[in-house]
Amino acid sequence: MEKFQLKNKLAVPRLEKIVVNMGVGEGIQDIKIAEKAMDELGQITGQRPILRRAKKAIANFKIREGLPVGCKVTLRRAVMYEFMDRLLNVALPRIRDFRGVSAGSFDKEGNYSLGLSEQGIFPEIEYDKIGRTQGMDITFVLRNAKNKERARELLKLFGMPFATKEQ
Repeated sequence: MEKFQLKNKLAVPRLEKIVVNMGVGEGIQDIKIAEKAMDELGQITGQRPILRRAKKAIANFKIREGLPVGCKVTLRRAVMYEFMDRLLNVALPRIRDFRGVSAGSFDKEGNYSLGLSEQGIFPEIEYDKIGRTQGMDITFVLRNAKNKERARELLKLFGMPFATKEQ
């Protein structure tokens, strides 16, 4: 409130939800791959994911309408903060040569998106039992952020390790 001279407490930006999305393109041929990805995403987030199916057919990708293409979880309230704490304090530091997350991944409303290349950085997943590495997208949806500066400041106060420009 002090930094942006906000007079009303309700105008302060806040975290509304975290959406974790895992695209599983190979789930088209083998449903077991999609189910395995759903199990791992459920272990990581602590909440059962929903299976996402193709909305329309795309011939170039050999996708027909209704085939499984991914899974997602929407986290809110206490589960959201617990996942964010584990992500920032446990998972991100386990990435090799980690120098911080990109500071330019904000959209015009102030939501922040982060992409991870593998699920093995989370301690809930046993590295020996991973059949294949699977990436995921994590989106932090913010309310009342209005612009990128307010959103960046809120996430910085949560402990988000943004990369500096010198590196």
